[in-house]
Amino acid sequence: MSEDTGTPLLQSPLHDRHVALGAKFAEFGGWSMPLEYPSGVVKEHTVVRESVGVFDVSHLGKLMVTGPGAATYINATLSNDLGKVGHGKAQYTLCCDAATGGIVDDLIAYFHDDEHVLLVPNAANSAEVARRLSAEAPGGVKVLDHHRQYAVLAVQGTKSDEVLDAIGVPSGHPYMSFAEVEFEGTGLVVCRTGYTGERGYELIARNEVAGELWDRLLRAGEPFGILSCGLGARDTLRTEMGYPLHGQDISLDVTPNQAGLGWAVGWKKDAFWGRDALVKEKDAGPQRRLRGLVALERGIPRPGMIVSLVPDVPLCEITSGTFSPTLKKGIGMALVPTFVDPEAELGVQIRTRREIFASTKPPFVDTSVRES
Repeated sequence: MSEDTGTPLLQSPLHDRHVALGAKFAEFGGWSMPLEYPSGVVKEHTVVRESVGVFDVSHLGKLMVTGPGAATYINATLSNDLGKVGHGKAQYTLCCDAATGGIVDDLIAYFHDDEHVLLVPNAANSAEVARRLSAEAPGGVKVLDHHRQYAVLAVQGTKSDEVLDAIGVPSGHPYMSFAEVEFEGTGLVVCRTGYTGERGYELIARNEVAGELWDRLLRAGEPFGILSCGLGARDTLRTEMGYPLHGQDISLDVTPNQAGLGWAVGWKKDAFWGRDALVKEKDAGPQRRLRGLVALERGIPRPGMIVSLVPDVPLCEITSGTFSPTLKKGIGMALVPTFVDPEAELGVQIRTRREIFASTKPPFVDTSVRES
């Protein structure tokens, strides 16, 4: 059951396979999804950094915006400039509140053609993004929710190309692009995207072929030591990259300027939701900014822990924090007031101790995500 609503949790079409693999489950955006497998989070994290892992992220939303002027409509509402990318390209963008500029969700837009744009929002926000887009859609433009009809598998790591090649799925296309191919008699979208910071792909498949795709990927990856990976490792991997998580690092109370996501805003566009508020804030300068923190001692930060410049004077709270399997130390992020020197050391209250952290600009580790 969902803790928030008491309603039954949705399940991935691969749920039975995860059970057979001994997965530990947790609730994510109203879905019961694998948190980790018997291999454990650290091993799953490491295999992605060093070789290849496969994640089931079928809880992600899938919204297809269709009709004459669909791409034009998306460009007039979401933050980034879809006009800067062509057909067959993907783009990170934001759905912002029209009045405040706060972030409703961050998502990927897949630009099929002028009349078809696939949006992949976070599970918890998919319905709200669909509601907002549907409410203002011009005549002929429809927002179709395919949330439960499609699975999403993420093949991530330095050997991801080899695994896809082994099952006859084309790889090697440029970062932030996608290809449409056939798998088991139905369409498969192969996206050169991911949330781990490593080279990799996200495969969008119909539910009825998702099991066969999962099985083939695991078999093809055996020579490379592939592991099924849970959302626990996905979280440590994205934190090492400094990728924000909605509901923690970004939310309706956080703007792109504050989150360091101004690069995902098409400032030269005439219109997008929240434009006036965001331009005003950008010109004045945001009052806080999302920063990275690296432990100088042994402490591991967790969301909600108090961050201070001097003892007993709270500044903010940790928004994301974890042990970095790559660095072997604690890392985190926090919305730190901009009056604080970007190079200042900050204290984090970890239980009864105030431990010292260095401020830094993520990513925390070097990765190969943008290599061609």
